[in-house]
Amino acid sequence: MILDKNSVRIVTKIIYHIKAGKGNAEVYKVIKRFKKVLVANRGEIAIRVFRACSELGIRTVAIYSDEDKNSLFRTKADESYLIGRNKGPVEAYLNIDEIVRLALKKGVDAIHPGYGFLSENPEFARKCEEVGIEFIGPSADMMIKLGDKIQSKKVANRVGVPTIPGIEKAVSSEEEALEFAKYAGYPVILKAAAGGGGRGMRVVKNEEDLIREYYSAKNEAKKAFGIDDIFIEKYLEKPKHIEVQILGDKYGNIVHLYERDCSIQRRHQKLIEYTPAFTLTEEQRKNICEDAVKIAKAVNYRNAGTVEFLLDIHGNHYFIEVNPRIQVEHTVSEMVTGIDIVQSQILIAQGYPLDSKEIGIYSQDDIQVRGYSIQCRVTTEDPLNNFAPDTGTIDTYRTGSGFGIRLDGSSGFTGANISPYYDSLLVKVTSWSRTFEDAAKKAVRALKELKIRGVKTNAPFLINVLNHEEFLSGRCNTGFITYNPELFDIRAKEDIELKILNFIGEKVVNETKGNKPDFDLPRVPKVERPKNQYGTKQILDERGPEGLVEWIKNSKALLITDTTMRDAHQSLMATRMRTRDMLRIAKAVSVLGKDLFSLEMWGGATFDVAYRFLKEDPWTRLDLLRKKIPNILFQMLLRGSNAVGYSNYPDNVIREFVREAAERGIDVFRIFDSLNWLKGMEVAIDEVLKVGKVAEGCICYTGDILDKSKTKYTLEYYVKTAKELENMGVHILGIKDMSSLLKPQAAYELVKALKSETKIPIHLHTHDTSGNGVATVLMAAYAGVDIVDAAFNSMAGLTSQPALNSIVAALEHTDMSTGLNVDDLQLISDYWDDIRPIYSQFESGLKSGTAEIYKFEIPGGQYSNLKPQVESFGLGHRFDEVKLMYKTVNDMLGDIVKVTPTSKVVGDMAIFMVQNGLTPENIYEKAKDMAFPDSVVSYFKGMMGQPMGGFPEKLQKLVLKGEEPITCRPGELFEPADFEKIEKHLSENFKIDPEKKDLLAYALYPKVFEDYLKFKEEQGDLLWMDSDIFFHGLREGETGEVELIEGKRLVIKLLEIGRLDEEGYRTLYFEVNDSRRAIKIFDKGSNVKKEQVIKQMADPDNKYEIGASIPGLITKIFVKPGEKVKENQLVAIIEAMKMETHVTAGVDGVVESIVVKEGDNVETGELLMRLE
Repeated sequence: MILDKNSVRIVTKIIYHIKAGKGNAEVYKVIKRFKKVLVANRGEIAIRVFRACSELGIRTVAIYSDEDKNSLFRTKADESYLIGRNKGPVEAYLNIDEIVRLALKKGVDAIHPGYGFLSENPEFARKCEEVGIEFIGPSADMMIKLGDKIQSKKVANRVGVPTIPGIEKAVSSEEEALEFAKYAGYPVILKAAAGGGGRGMRVVKNEEDLIREYYSAKNEAKKAFGIDDIFIEKYLEKPKHIEVQILGDKYGNIVHLYERDCSIQRRHQKLIEYTPAFTLTEEQRKNICEDAVKIAKAVNYRNAGTVEFLLDIHGNHYFIEVNPRIQVEHTVSEMVTGIDIVQSQILIAQGYPLDSKEIGIYSQDDIQVRGYSIQCRVTTEDPLNNFAPDTGTIDTYRTGSGFGIRLDGSSGFTGANISPYYDSLLVKVTSWSRTFEDAAKKAVRALKELKIRGVKTNAPFLINVLNHEEFLSGRCNTGFITYNPELFDIRAKEDIELKILNFIGEKVVNETKGNKPDFDLPRVPKVERPKNQYGTKQILDERGPEGLVEWIKNSKALLITDTTMRDAHQSLMATRMRTRDMLRIAKAVSVLGKDLFSLEMWGGATFDVAYRFLKEDPWTRLDLLRKKIPNILFQMLLRGSNAVGYSNYPDNVIREFVREAAERGIDVFRIFDSLNWLKGMEVAIDEVLKVGKVAEGCICYTGDILDKSKTKYTLEYYVKTAKELENMGVHILGIKDMSSLLKPQAAYELVKALKSETKIPIHLHTHDTSGNGVATVLMAAYAGVDIVDAAFNSMAGLTSQPALNSIVAALEHTDMSTGLNVDDLQLISDYWDDIRPIYSQFESGLKSGTAEIYKFEIPGGQYSNLKPQVESFGLGHRFDEVKLMYKTVNDMLGDIVKVTPTSKVVGDMAIFMVQNGLTPENIYEKAKDMAFPDSVVSYFKGMMGQPMGGFPEKLQKLVLKGEEPITCRPGELFEPADFEKIEKHLSENFKIDPEKKDLLAYALYPKVFEDYLKFKEEQGDLLWMDSDIFFHGLREGETGEVELIEGKRLVIKLLEIGRLDEEGYRTLYFEVNDSRRAIKIFDKGSNVKKEQVIKQMADPDNKYEIGASIPGLITKIFVKPGEKVKENQLVAIIEAMKMETHVTAGVDGVVESIVVKEGDNVETGELLMRLE
């Protein structure tokens, strides 16, 4: 036997001679055992080949470009080497000479080309053959005959396999392409002669687009395969795409592994493939498979290959091409036949025949199809943006597996960087089952388990395809995606994890600096809820407001309202109490505090602060607490015409607000006017009466009725005002002492007088800033007050309400005993004692009660908010001056009632005067050209109502600067709020389906509510995050839990706070549910100035602004400023992941400006040019 020169060269190889009889002739089969195989490819297919080699005991070599130095595939090989220095990321893998030189240098026996790149390049196969390296695939001659689409059609025609009409050579000119298209008729299809995978392929439907698409296809083919030959043929619409897997050895044996249905395509790239193609008849299957083998035998084909056909609507099949390589979708054939195609490729290249025991295919009959298999290609493409490739870093990567699922990974792992240079494939998910329906279910389940964060994927789209009736029936054709737009009904899945980590990271880096105090675990009382809870809520529901009033009158006990969930935390800690902390204790309050009259838990400042600072919905707080506490009356603070705002609103806003609040669970509406101007309370009281809830009309207490020298706010004034409120129909009279000015003896005299002059229950609200709060309550009780406000002891005192537990204890064993159990109340107080330290940063700093309050008259709720407000102006060191000025301003205004919003007027004016060096003496000269704070202007315009005794005219003129004030109720002047307009605005701009509560929130606080919606969109819903994390983040090494929804939580551990990098960022490393994630946060305290790279974004509603449809590289701009363009005219080309996307004009116009240049990288939506 004479060995060829290549076999002779490999003297170190072990050569086996296998003698096999074939008829009367003897055939010697040379087996060349490989010791080392190089894979001239990257990504998933490289890993697939490495694994097959490993199973065969063969050492592997990877090559990689500079852009791929951190890619996963490189680490799977035994050796890996950088190629293509100073070359582009694609060109590196197309450099035949360099790859062959490296293979020789490293002692490689064989090269596997994978798919794509050089896999169908005959020159590569020839070069390998010349230097004695085995090319794992067909020979160069076979590739020329079959790999080239033009030559393969000639082969098919020669052996009688039907083909689609077309030119059997590369199109050499524009004229030739135009001539064929006219002859065959449109549509036609342009195809890259040297490749597949949809690259260099274009469907052309009219003559105007042909030349443009011709050059585009040539350009894309050149980049993908190194050869720009293009051929043209008639395009069949809506055919099925059927391909046959073939396998041939070096000795003329060729078999098929049956067919695959590859009809699910987008831009001629396959997305989902399955086998068998069960809609084929047995005769169709037999004919197609036999034709595939016939074509392969015509050139004595060897190794793996795929013969592709189109099946028209009449069941006729047409040959279209041969892919002389392994296919992406080979996995499904492996699953149903049990044959490892890649191993077989390597064994065939070594010289093993198909019928050897190593390969084990003794005849065509040995290949049997068992079950069904579906392959889904998960890519980093966005189906909602025309499958635009997405790039970036993968933050989380978790795959789904289990019985019947095979995963072939590519570049997917946590921390992987997805670049725009290569194919967008992440992982191939292949399912197998005994039925097609179950194979589809398994694939859906695996895709749903897939969790990828950081880049967009097509997984939701694939799930829609797998669930589609037409797909499940097997009727789908190549137009399936185009003609089924419902497949794009995809709701983008938020990366909630990343949003939460960014929130925590921002807190850690820019607020706490990683320093977090230790907090005790809150002690939540364990209670059993009785089956039938009965309390004041049930009394109101059964008897109505009048019945409740009678019950109050008949009660000998002093009734108590707990303010812990509203005014107590507003007064102590700037209204920052979160819903999360209220909900945790709500059940215990419902059970242990069952004899409370009411809970003041809503309204006032808590409404806007919830949106503004806590980033939570106050309406949600109301809904959730109502469910947890079904038995106690809920009470809110309503600022008359101001509702829960700081200015007057149209009457319909007030009425709608009252209706919505009543419907959602508010029972008692404590209504007041900041100036005791009863006209400002009319609308709110009227609406509360209409909805059948309890109207508590309030008198705001100020001054000192014991000081007979003060003649403005006397006992007679309060009695007169109380009678007027009673005549307006209120059910309860409220005394609202928000500044802790009501002294114990004054409380006694005031309540006595009111009880003798009115017939409705009296409800006292006071603060303990003076330290006399409990004494004031007890004196009022002895005078006959019906209900008093108090707060659990650990949340009481100072600027808050008097101590509830202490009041209850003081009245035990008396006629006024509250019926509440002191021990039970202590359990609730202990809980708040554990919670309060979390909010310490918001406390006012007041350590003890102060009699100064009688001097300054600052409301308790304002006191804790005033200090941070003063500090925000840089006047923290002058807080004492501001307090003194507060009293001065009050005198300048004529001694007004001070409660939100009028207290804000006094506070704003005091800060304004201190900041600008103003005094009562110099203000009229020094401030004549100054703009006063908005709240001050609003007050003097009469927008907050009319104060008793009127406005000081000289000061009013100074502030208004010629503007005329009003004297009527402001609500009378306002146009009704247009809720339909608001609904449309919120729907269009924030993509929400707004409820009435949202419309009201916007009507009250437009910007605050919009900012809340933006925060929720960017950062997520943080309602269920524990408050210690919300306010303080985590410290290194600490583990915290964040509940997303009921029953679903993230366990987050902050592993490390990284050092400051050159750009001013710190990398924070977290462990989330046992997966590691890293985020970068800009350190605002660094000396690095954050560069703002301002990218202009195109207005999607402006057709004269042309934006990028995908992220990528601007490779060509076809127009210049001043040039006329027509609608749909090609103006630029963007390239991403080896595919080109055309950018066209949306309207006729003239190019006004071009804001990018060729070579620029652009983002999706980035402005490219403007037309005029």
